[in-house]
Amino acid sequence: MNNRLDVAEFLRESNTRVLLDVRSPGEYGQGHIPGAISFPLFSDAERALVGTCYKQQGKEQALELGLELVGPKMAGFIKQARKLAPERRLAVHCWRGGQRSGSMAWLFRQAGFEVVTLEGGYKNYRRFVLEGFQDVPLDLLVVGGRTGSGKTKILKELALLGEQIIDLECIAHHKGSSFGSIGEAAQPTVEQFENDLFHALCALDPSRRVWIENESRSIGRVYIPAAFWEKMRHSPLFNVQIPEAVRIENLLQDYVLTDKSELEAAFLRIDRKLGGQHLKAALEALQADDFATAARIALHYYDKTYQHGLENNPSPDIRLLEYTHGEPADIAKNLVETLDKK
Repeated sequence: MNNRLDVAEFLRESNTRVLLDVRSPGEYGQGHIPGAISFPLFSDAERALVGTCYKQQGKEQALELGLELVGPKMAGFIKQARKLAPERRLAVHCWRGGQRSGSMAWLFRQAGFEVVTLEGGYKNYRRFVLEGFQDVPLDLLVVGGRTGSGKTKILKELALLGEQIIDLECIAHHKGSSFGSIGEAAQPTVEQFENDLFHALCALDPSRRVWIENESRSIGRVYIPAAFWEKMRHSPLFNVQIPEAVRIENLLQDYVLTDKSELEAAFLRIDRKLGGQHLKAALEALQADDFATAARIALHYYDKTYQHGLENNPSPDIRLLEYTHGEPADIAKNLVETLDKK
């Protein structure tokens, strides 16, 4: 077996091996292959020292410095690897697929591990990911609807029915509005969001349909890759419409237990678009614990935004589905039945 694999082969092999990212912690934090374990050859400070030495003194001196830094760690690397991979099957990569992954692979092989490395390193993996978004071989069906329509809950119910879904908001750790970060973990970097989304797409069966929620290109601080977003915009859109009272109730379920200061901050972030009078009324409603009024004011702004997006949506197939209730399970079942009748 060839020990230096292209990206597709490396990703397949990593499913049955422990995947080690031997770049520095800072590089790993910026973006990494989903499932990879940070196993740095150098700390961030050590990497900076070697880089400076390379620029100022040359490759030979940088190599010597690197060996001095790594030498005392070698036994520890082996002990740690044995704990992580008791079956001694590893997949290892660095930034360019050069000295760092090569030296670690050599060390592990000397200790009896079976090791594969990534040709071209993480840099090559990123190229593979970005090119992959250019032509995603999936039939997407988009669930749309105004704020509070329970689109994410509908997606989850579709999954329970055996449908394939992509939950962009889960991957982004953000619900998509000014209020979207409330109750969520810290967002990934844009780079990591792309990696995680690509990983999720690759896990799907391209012969079966995939449901996804209608989103703006930006979800908090991350962005849907342009080519994939355009594919979403040109896919069939199921515009779910439920009564405003039900939408307000959905928002209350999601946000009433939130610290009011977070809700106030979210309203302040949209103050210009909301308007001074509406902002003042919303903040007063929050202070009075009148969350329903505050939610109604927020919907006034978001409904206009959604309608504008709907009117400019290039989808060739937009279907309005009106419901007198907002039960996600019933809506999901109806969506599936609507398609299966065709």
